[in-house]
Amino acid sequence: MKRDAPYKCIAITGGAGFIGSHVVRRFLKGYPTYQIINLDALTYAGNLENLSDVQDAENHHFEKCDIRDFDGVKRVFQTYKPDAVIHLAAETHVDRSIQNPHAFVETNVVGTVNLLNAARSLWRGSLEDKLFYHISTDEVYGSLGPKGFFTESTPYAPRSPYAASKAASDQLVRAYGNTFKLPLVISHCSNNYGPNQFPEKLIPLFIYNIQHEKPLPVYGDGKHVRDWLFVVDHAVAIDRVFHRGKVGATYNIGGCNEWTNLDLVHLLCGLMDEKLGNAAGSAARLIKLVADRPGHDRRYAIDTTKIRCELGWKPTVAFERGLSQTIDWYRAHKAWVDAVVSSAHRRFYTEPQGDVI
Repeated sequence: MKRDAPYKCIAITGGAGFIGSHVVRRFLKGYPTYQIINLDALTYAGNLENLSDVQDAENHHFEKCDIRDFDGVKRVFQTYKPDAVIHLAAETHVDRSIQNPHAFVETNVVGTVNLLNAARSLWRGSLEDKLFYHISTDEVYGSLGPKGFFTESTPYAPRSPYAASKAASDQLVRAYGNTFKLPLVISHCSNNYGPNQFPEKLIPLFIYNIQHEKPLPVYGDGKHVRDWLFVVDHAVAIDRVFHRGKVGATYNIGGCNEWTNLDLVHLLCGLMDEKLGNAAGSAARLIKLVADRPGHDRRYAIDTTKIRCELGWKPTVAFERGLSQTIDWYRAHKAWVDAVVSSAHRRFYTEPQGDVI
């Protein structure tokens, strides 16, 4: 069991993104002796404003770097010589993967191989106290029926270009562990929500749409089920896996918090009505069922027994409380929302969109 290895320098990819920024913040504040190298290409979902409270920390070093560019990745690794990598950078939006699968292969597959090769080259002399931590998704497991849960031994059955690209990257990480003995650990998370999420995903998009009295389009019959995990809880889990997870192991991280999409939207609408001072049911009138997304997985649900028993982690934020805090954050950060809702992404707000999970 790996416990508090003496890391000096950690490269965190995608550190200006949604989950990545929460991980960077936690490591900067919790481990001031670590030098944190934040690699992010600052594409549409990456934003240094997500780290405005900590980006000037002495142990934070930002590098604008696209993981698809091997020379750029290699330069960063040779400059800072990280002892460990926490790999979060990825294209993640399923709808975008249906529109442009190639982009997901480039970032999620080729980008991951570039990082693996850079780490392998840097660590060739000694693999002691080194770690490549790859963050993945529960979507690689496919779709569940009304019963059962994904475990770490569930066979892969990806059903979207996004899920397939993540499944490929997972298997490449494992292959490098087997072939080149690269020390690794992998985790799979359920749907994250919370502050700083780019407003193309369901919760921040619908918060925005309710505020602007725009439709709330939900795919199909609205009975698709997802397990929701507060992003701060996920950052704590990543910390735990990084420091105490068994090398070579896989851990599933979930919120133990299943909701149908339609029930979630109704809960969100009720909270928004309360906070906006609207009559009960006002926001729910905006709900519109639309044609289902191609290949839409019916249900995801994660069994967290392994991480609970081995690492003592469990989610701590109750869903209604986390959702309320998330709404409050978006309402308090109107300038942040307005800045990211740029002309390049305006179609998410001017054209009807389905349930964007």
